[in-house]
Amino acid sequence: MTDTAFHPNPAIKYPRTGDKTSVYLKNVISKPNIIVGDYTIYHDFSDPCVFETKNVLYHYPSNNDKLIIGKFCAVACGTKFIMNGGNHKIAAMSIYTFPVFAEQWDKSLKVTDAWDNKGDTVVGNDVWFCFESLIMPGVHIADGAVIAARSVVTKNVGPYEIVGGAPAKLIRKRFDDATIKDLLRLKWWDWPAEKIRANLDFLRGEDPSLINSLM
Repeated sequence: MTDTAFHPNPAIKYPRTGDKTSVYLKNVISKPNIIVGDYTIYHDFSDPCVFETKNVLYHYPSNNDKLIIGKFCAVACGTKFIMNGGNHKIAAMSIYTFPVFAEQWDKSLKVTDAWDNKGDTVVGNDVWFCFESLIMPGVHIADGAVIAARSVVTKNVGPYEIVGGAPAKLIRKRFDDATIKDLLRLKWWDWPAEKIRANLDFLRGEDPSLINSLM
């Protein structure tokens, strides 16, 4: 029987009593160019509260690129996001970042010209990043995807795809195409908490035939 008096609270830092290794990620972020949805969890064996400095790398304010992560994602320890500032220009005759050290070479150079700008890194909802996965700049990862442990994601990942390896490649889809289409229409992550709690048996179960009854 579900306790109807209980209300999930996405505004707290630690979602589990006595556990300081898991946080609701949104509530430990201070940088405006990192945007995280409700209930997304980050786990770290040492300190999950330093995610934006330890796990989001080469994220220079001058570049204005964003890291956007949706709701109900699970981000495992060691997952790292490489942002555009770590993306040297490989088409240039030299990969050396002269604009970063403009005071040594030419003060008219703009620091943002030191790297290729791949755009924002965008993650959907209900995505699982397994241990020490690495996400490269500008990648888009769709709803329901799974990133296998120690994968290097260099290309976009489709909805409900499981990818793995270095570079990451499609292993399989979590469901058939019809079920994926229905889940994307359902968008359960946008439900109010009360409706999610009332349908935990469905969300934890393995019966996609129930989806249409919840539309």
